[in-house]
Amino acid sequence: MEYYNYLKSLHLIFVITWFAGLFYIVRLFVYQIEASEKPSPEKEILQAQYKIMAYRLWYIITWPSAVLASIFAFWMLFFTDAGHIWLTQPWMHVKLCFVFLLYLYHGKCHQIFKQLQRDEVKYSNNFMRLWNEGATIILFAVVFLVVLKSAINWIYGVIGIILFSVLIMLGFRFYKRIREKK
Repeated sequence: MEYYNYLKSLHLIFVITWFAGLFYIVRLFVYQIEASEKPSPEKEILQAQYKIMAYRLWYIITWPSAVLASIFAFWMLFFTDAGHIWLTQPWMHVKLCFVFLLYLYHGKCHQIFKQLQRDEVKYSNNFMRLWNEGATIILFAVVFLVVLKSAINWIYGVIGIILFSVLIMLGFRFYKRIREKK
């Protein structure tokens, strides 16, 4: 138990860097997609630069952070007394569902990353801007669950996440209108 706080600290550090990588990689996807619509030689120059930036971010920060955050989480859950207690708590079950969604989100980002590295543009820049909010929604859900430790009020949490998502969508539409006017 004496090393539990060290594990928790390391887990939190790598969760933060994992989310930072997920937030920024999707922003780079937006830039890559926009670059694909530019005329030559600007298109080729920008695409080459964004590919390098995305590659470094994905393989040097995001993937290692995801792996290390997961290792420290599993270590805390399965090899400490506190972890065994947490696994019996309903809020942890809900949190683990959101973590599973985060892994799915990460996997889809990896698929998009590979496509853009091959210059395959399958999504619009508007889709990517909206996709970027997926990690934000998961982050809010997990942080509130961990801090409040209440799955009993999960209905309020789900309603809150839905309302938060609606606000993000409205903000997205508002920002899109502003961009289209320019």
